[in-house]
Amino acid sequence: MPLKRYGVLRAAVIDRRLETDDTPHYQIHLRAAGVDYRAAVNVRSQLAPPDLLYLGIDDFDHPILEQVRRLPDGFTEVESRRGGVAIDFIRGNLFDRFAMRPVPTTKPGPDNDLGEFLDHYVQKAQGDPEARAYVFGEPWGPEPKSDKIFGFRPGNGIHDVHMNQGNRGKFAGDNGVFQDGALLLHFPGADTWVAIFLAFQSQVMHTDDITGHPARELPDAGPAPQPSPSEPDHLVRVVAALVNPPGPAPEPETVTLLNASPGRIDLTGWSLVDSAGGRQPLAGELAAGAVTQVPVVTPVQLGNGGGTLTLLDARGLKVDGVAWTAGQGRREGWSVVF
Repeated sequence: MPLKRYGVLRAAVIDRRLETDDTPHYQIHLRAAGVDYRAAVNVRSQLAPPDLLYLGIDDFDHPILEQVRRLPDGFTEVESRRGGVAIDFIRGNLFDRFAMRPVPTTKPGPDNDLGEFLDHYVQKAQGDPEARAYVFGEPWGPEPKSDKIFGFRPGNGIHDVHMNQGNRGKFAGDNGVFQDGALLLHFPGADTWVAIFLAFQSQVMHTDDITGHPARELPDAGPAPQPSPSEPDHLVRVVAALVNPPGPAPEPETVTLLNASPGRIDLTGWSLVDSAGGRQPLAGELAAGAVTQVPVVTPVQLGNGGGTLTLLDARGLKVDGVAWTAGQGRREGWSVVF
């Protein structure tokens, strides 16, 4: 079953500490509306290989931020569904998964391990009284005891700040869609966002749309370092979208696809999926290196106010995914280039 509760903690950063015992965590002391919390961020896996996959984005921009920035201080429970603030590494098109890299928990030398990467960002937020951390995951507490790391009482916090799908074995019970953990940091002075995404190398990056379990079509697949025949990522790319054509509605929106592979690809059974889950079937063949412009038809809608678009193959596996913001969508007549 998926996580029992899922949501977002919005709070100021008070302190932080790297815990390097048998189950290492990067611990963050947070405070919201006078209530103390601890965010326990995994920095090492119990399963081999132990190093986590990590991606930090210094100037993160995504349509989800329009809703995230409106959240109040404290913990907000979130429904695990499309169209809200729930995070899904696969379906949310938040980042390119091939940008994630395995990073050791600790390593001699400066700025070369996960603890130091996290500290680089969190320390900056700790020094800025206006900054806010948005921690996605599963909460615990309040507990009738003091926090084991920072000593505040009652104990209270949030964990599972990492991908929460694609697990096998003893962690398969945590699988679910639109319930991934993440750490976002907002610095209002410059109105900039930092996003930190973590995943275990043992997790599968193509999962069932309902259960979040590893896709049956890929029984042995994991986070491959590059696209492969079994994992279709980037065989075809979504390279542009005309989300705000000139003229009154209904406007002739289009999506431009590029066959990046060295072979001809049959698009029969493939589909485009929008932010709300609307699905448009595709057909025809695309020669190696060829480009095609696809007219968008109902129920798919691109949306001037920002959105996402995902390309799925005939097995329902993600091939490519893009996102655009309201600022990009407001430019009438201009294609958004990805």
